[in-house]
Amino acid sequence: MVALDTVWPADSVEFCPHESAFDIFVCGTYQLEQPSAAAQVHTALDDVKGDSEPATRKQSQVRRGKCLVLQVTEDRGVSQIQEISLPAVLDQKWCHTSQTASPVLGIADSEGNVTLHEWHKEERRLKAFQSVSCAPSDVLCLSLDWSTRRYPTNNHGSLVVSLSNGSLCVLNPGSTGNLTIVNRWHAHDYEPWIAAWNYWDTSIVYSGGDDLTMKGWDVRQNFSQPIFTNKRHVTISTYLVYFSYPRRFNAGVTSIQSHPHIEYLIAVGSYDNNVCIFDTRKPLVPLVQGDVGGGAWRVKWHPSPSRKEDILVAGMHDGFKVVKAHHGEDVTWEIVKRFDDHKSLAYGADWSFAPPGVGGETLIASCSFYDHMLHLWSG
Repeated sequence: MVALDTVWPADSVEFCPHESAFDIFVCGTYQLEQPSAAAQVHTALDDVKGDSEPATRKQSQVRRGKCLVLQVTEDRGVSQIQEISLPAVLDQKWCHTSQTASPVLGIADSEGNVTLHEWHKEERRLKAFQSVSCAPSDVLCLSLDWSTRRYPTNNHGSLVVSLSNGSLCVLNPGSTGNLTIVNRWHAHDYEPWIAAWNYWDTSIVYSGGDDLTMKGWDVRQNFSQPIFTNKRHVTISTYLVYFSYPRRFNAGVTSIQSHPHIEYLIAVGSYDNNVCIFDTRKPLVPLVQGDVGGGAWRVKWHPSPSRKEDILVAGMHDGFKVVKAHHGEDVTWEIVKRFDDHKSLAYGADWSFAPPGVGGETLIASCSFYDHMLHLWSG
């Protein structure tokens, strides 16, 4: 087990899926800088005086971040090889490309931008080649997902991005290869923490938010309404009769991932401590629901088809777990491993795409927030 101090609070970890760079992964950090003491005093005095233009005088909080580019060493240690300064990093995803194309990383930041970085194997560095403004600078890009997980291509796939103002946007590659925004729509009443493609049918996007709702969208249609809405359990009383609508989320929806090896399955995490497995053909009632403790910020299916039942979960207040969702006539749920060495919010986690090590276990990276730690372990 290896530990690294990320200096700033860490919230996302992503291993490169490209065969030429299985040893490369990234960790995103998020540092909230408070206004200076002088600025805070000035703001307080302005408030007492009844300043008519507080927005022009008050100094807003600044969110800063870094993308740490890391390498797994031959003895399964970790070495930092690059540091990229950005606004606070909220999410990162590698585009799944063919073996003849270079790896590309998309980074969602706290000032409404998605930046794209290409991995240069010879120089062992990421180099930025495009930045797309998805929203004004006071809006956060909360999550992003590429469409090419199931079907890698020589070109960039499409991106879906969720924004803190409740919107989603889709970016498609143009004739030059650069991404442009082709659709933007209001999707949730509160923050949509997650947006994700159906990897088997990339006309479908899923989203989940702080409005206790998961929705499905068809990007070929207009976005006046979703193709389905799964909202929290609702009970309505009319005199002596109670009508109950069996819906599923008792807190915000935080994570969604389409299964890369089983067509109709998605894993969905929520602040209510549960991970649900849904059949996308019946997205209102889960096949199974398991308590992982502490809120499920990230859920990741194992990348290998030989371990298609295994899910990695970042459990916020209850550490990291490997869960097995057995797929038979019924889906059953079992926690097979825990990792509790982190002392703070368990946010970022990912499986390595490299071949398994001793005992058949896969290398895992995980990171936590307030103690700004990254760990390598196996599961």
